Amino acid sequence: MEKPTIHPYIPILIGVISVAMSAIFVKMTTADAGVTAFYRMLFSILLMSPVFLYSYLPEIKKLNRRDWVFSAIAGIFLAFHFILWFESLNYTSVASSTVLVTLQPLFAFAGTYFFFKERLSAKTLISGIVAITGSVVIAYGDFQVSGSALFGDILALIACALITAYLLFGQDVRKRLSLVTYTFIVYGFSTVTLFFYIIAKGESFGPYPKEEWMWFLLLALIPNLLGHTLFNWAVKWVSTNVISIAILFEPVGAAILAYFILGEMVSKSQIAGGSIVIAGLLFFVTDYKRIRKIFFRKSS
Repeated sequence: MEKPTIHPYIPILIGVISVAMSAIFVKMTTADAGVTAFYRMLFSILLMSPVFLYSYLPEIKKLNRRDWVFSAIAGIFLAFHFILWFESLNYTSVASSTVLVTLQPLFAFAGTYFFFKERLSAKTLISGIVAITGSVVIAYGDFQVSGSALFGDILALIACALITAYLLFGQDVRKRLSLVTYTFIVYGFSTVTLFFYIIAKGESFGPYPKEEWMWFLLLALIPNLLGHTLFNWAVKWVSTNVISIAILFEPVGAAILAYFILGEMVSKSQIAGGSIVIAGLLFFVTDYKRIRKIFFRKSS
């Protein structure tokens, strides 16, 4: 078996920290949610352009009319996912928001059940009940704090549903395209959607202070390009389950970063609810029959 130059768990750890930084950067901005999302996607597109144009442009020919439509819908869902998630951070804490957005695997199974008639196993149902119980604990605790915190939780849950819809519409197109080409196209549609959203809302494209532009650029560089690129590199060497489990600890990393950088305290209900959610999702993604093979697998 080919040996990686660096232990895969190191890039995975860096990847988790990278995606966890997303909520921190959003909290640091003063721009509207739509504007922040727009510049995150725009800078991602600009940074990807040289690689895409040089090596992947011919892949565009593989797309048919249905692919373009599905890619556009996926981009629209992604845009509104960012709008609602970023907006949720204006009302609730980093800990609550990131935990609730992490419920995406359960929304995915609900979507495949209703739209593709896939059967739900007992394991999936148990995991769902446990995770939903945890989210209720978080929501109840936030409601005790303020109604606006609960409103932020609701926005985060809707954002979670939208990212699931984005994945469901894009999964068929992704089978025929490289990651770079697919990401570039969907990010492009998402950027255009956000552009018109900002115009419709009458929000400002600028000017902004230098610090604001720095946060926009860091959002594109670290969570978007660095974090997900590291996950995609690591999946060659480790089981996909490892990546899935690692991503579940994004809320933990985000909460710790928010404590040290933003001074956000974590309440008992957030700790309890977050722990229940993560436990439910861990049970969901863990394949016990292959637990001994979870560390390394042969590269193809």
